[in-house]
Amino acid sequence: MSEPSHQAHHAGHEGHQGYEGHGHHAPEEHAHHAHTGHPAKTTWRMAASATLHCLTGCAIGEVLGLVIGTALGWATAPTIVLAVALAFFFGYLLTLIPLRRAGVDWGAAIKLALAADTVSIIVMEIVDNGVMLVIPGAMDAGLATGLFWGALAFAFLVAFLVTTPVNKWIIGRGKGHAVVHAYHH
Repeated sequence: MSEPSHQAHHAGHEGHQGYEGHGHHAPEEHAHHAHTGHPAKTTWRMAASATLHCLTGCAIGEVLGLVIGTALGWATAPTIVLAVALAFFFGYLLTLIPLRRAGVDWGAAIKLALAADTVSIIVMEIVDNGVMLVIPGAMDAGLATGLFWGALAFAFLVAFLVTTPVNKWIIGRGKGHAVVHAYHH
């Protein structure tokens, strides 16, 4: 079994506190050796957790970008560009912080964050910005309106619902958040 599939298998063990039966070694050591006989099982709960992680970073960046763009009176296009850029920044940051705390060097942490989050963030950004654009008046509504915040909340919900199956498929193939699982223990 490939190591990413093995990591995806471990991600399905709720409450799994270590690598019993795997010896005592650091997560980065665990990430570089293979096992056999472990079926990969990607659960909806695992995919939803990865999507929620992504959504949190995206939401922080998007809200900040939309607030800044709207407060500065920017047009829709530059506001969305700023919101998307900040969504990627905060999405990656929320993965980088725990990797750095786990002792992963900057270069490896950045590569892992890019591998773990890029597809998820892209899908989420396309969906939530698309929803905001199709809701009449949502992008032009002021920050003090229910329309703006209601549309944004709805956009995030739709993005979560669309991105979760994508993440389930990606994790099931040992990609996405499966590549950082060994560092979450």
